[in-house]
Amino acid sequence: MKLIPYYSWTRSVISFEKSNKRFIKKPWAQGVVLLVCVVIAMLLANLPFTKDLYHSILETDLGISVLFPEGKGFMFPHGMTVEKFINDILMTVFFFTVGLEIKREIAHGELSSPKKAIMPVIAALGGVLMPAAIYTVVNHGSAASSGWGIPTATDIAFAVGILSVLGNKVPVSLKVFLTALAIADDLVAILVVALFYGGKINFLLLGFAFILICLILLMNKVGEKREWFYFIPAIGVWILFYYAGIHATMSGVVMAFLVPMKPRFTKEYYYRKRDYFRSKLEEYDNLEGVPFPNGPQRHFLRQLSKTSKNCIGLSYRLEHNLSPWVNFLIMPVFALANAGVEITDPSYFNIFRFAPGMGSVSLGIFLGLLLGKPIGITLASFLAVKSKVGSMPEGSNWKMLFAVACLGGIGFTMSIFVDTLSFSDQSPEIMAQLRDMGKIAILLGSLCSGILGSLLINMFHKTIKQSE
Repeated sequence: MKLIPYYSWTRSVISFEKSNKRFIKKPWAQGVVLLVCVVIAMLLANLPFTKDLYHSILETDLGISVLFPEGKGFMFPHGMTVEKFINDILMTVFFFTVGLEIKREIAHGELSSPKKAIMPVIAALGGVLMPAAIYTVVNHGSAASSGWGIPTATDIAFAVGILSVLGNKVPVSLKVFLTALAIADDLVAILVVALFYGGKINFLLLGFAFILICLILLMNKVGEKREWFYFIPAIGVWILFYYAGIHATMSGVVMAFLVPMKPRFTKEYYYRKRDYFRSKLEEYDNLEGVPFPNGPQRHFLRQLSKTSKNCIGLSYRLEHNLSPWVNFLIMPVFALANAGVEITDPSYFNIFRFAPGMGSVSLGIFLGLLLGKPIGITLASFLAVKSKVGSMPEGSNWKMLFAVACLGGIGFTMSIFVDTLSFSDQSPEIMAQLRDMGKIAILLGSLCSGILGSLLINMFHKTIKQSE
């Protein structure tokens, strides 16, 4: 047996790490990972030798039992299972990063001024109202009527990933438009979840949460910018939201808007410190026989690193540090836990299925994503342009805008999340059935929206090239 030389093994490891970093930086990478996790989840939920284990793992209790001497006690957090841990705790981190992204775009990005924000915000509202209207028409008065929020969201990871694969076939202005629209869409989806998909509200606990939020806001106003001073109160806000009946993930959004964007140190302070540390590094550069960096130099380099870090706002640092974990750990785990639908009835794939009193959650979601999203986005954009409230993205036309709007029908992450919260007014059996049918419809609607958008973009691009 031949042994691989150590240097060859080391070189292979370094090459593998570089390949991973290059993959993670690709715009389509997150979409590919999520798609793989969806396939794995469906297999785990349906293969005879894995489905029981899959569901038993998700239903495993994770709460901490607190017992008193008299034998009485309670579980904290109440009702916490592996599935709820993913949906209520890990997804709080996801919503936190979404909130940070929205905050950044409002402060300095595509939503930073009325002129920039008006068109994508109006388009996002159209892309929410039309799918909700289609779903409501299909399911009015049925057991599925409360799921109207499911087809209203756009998954930015898949949409932007497809745009990146299509390359220069789509004008840059439309790529920016869809990205800004998806961010505005996330904000609307957050409001939908907060207002319509919570539980019975405990106003006393909600009042305590409001007081704690005010204290955090005051701490921000007086200039506190250290991480731990926000992390510990964030746990308190999460607990109060969890027991108050507001969906716990909304605490992540609230905290995102409370975290300071302003850096701890100014630019002038950094330049002074940098020059001071540079002089110290040179002063200790002549220690005989000690390579760089020696002991004192390591100390000053650490101080310089700390100063540099604090010259970037906490909000930006957290978004940068958390995004890879959210995109390549939390979201794949969410997909593994929630996309695993056990197909006990092949009619789940029949989107035209109607059951007496049940309506058709499948048809409502499918039509909402495939037709409602592009029609709503395009119609709202058309009204904004004609009323001169907004302006058409530069270098684009209505055909290409409609084609890009079709990609807005890729709902996936947020749609599945809303699906997990829907139909709680029904019996457990009906609720589970409606949610499973909803997930299948989300996958089919998102897949068809992605294919339709890609085909139309290619077709319209060829038409434009031929007319030139």
